[in-house]
Amino acid sequence: MAAATNIVWHEASVDREARCRQRGHRSAILWFTGLSGSGKSTLANAVNTVLFERGLATYVLDGDNIRHGLCKDLGFSDADREENIRRIGEVAKLFVDAGVITLTAFVSPFRADRDKARALVADGDFIEVHCAADLAVCEERDPKGLYAKARAGVIKEFTGISSPYEAPDAPELWVDTGSQSLEESVAAVLSLLEAKGVLKAEA
Repeated sequence: MAAATNIVWHEASVDREARCRQRGHRSAILWFTGLSGSGKSTLANAVNTVLFERGLATYVLDGDNIRHGLCKDLGFSDADREENIRRIGEVAKLFVDAGVITLTAFVSPFRADRDKARALVADGDFIEVHCAADLAVCEERDPKGLYAKARAGVIKEFTGISSPYEAPDAPELWVDTGSQSLEESVAAVLSLLEAKGVLKAEA
């Protein structure tokens, strides 16, 4: 499909800074990455609940949910995974412009794809959180039965089994979701958001 031509970016009458002033907090992307079963969605949604209860504007972009609509035409080849993350990065960028703290929960196995998503926004707007549960822990959990299917050869190109996962070299936060409690993981994320100036420290 050929790229669109004769298009010009339309500047909005209300910009990001105005939206953030109205909301009373800075917007950012919290990018949770890790193996299937590492707790990405669980942690993202737990953090989202805390932020929502504080009255902040937030939204979770979840890998499975996105593949029900925006990316339902994509499979799990390397090229499709790259396109999946490209689309998510662009959507997350729009959410940031809208003044929303955007939490994404995707395996996003390839370092280069995550780096491209980071490059879409300004420095400090992309906060990478590595949910670093070991493969053995994730496979033992296997909440969706995917590892069992991958081991049986039913699922091809499954990350961690027949397709690689490239862990972040220098994430903003490394969370041992394999051993520490959900409450501890949430607290670590909130502390990081305060340190980054996305949240104001609670009195």
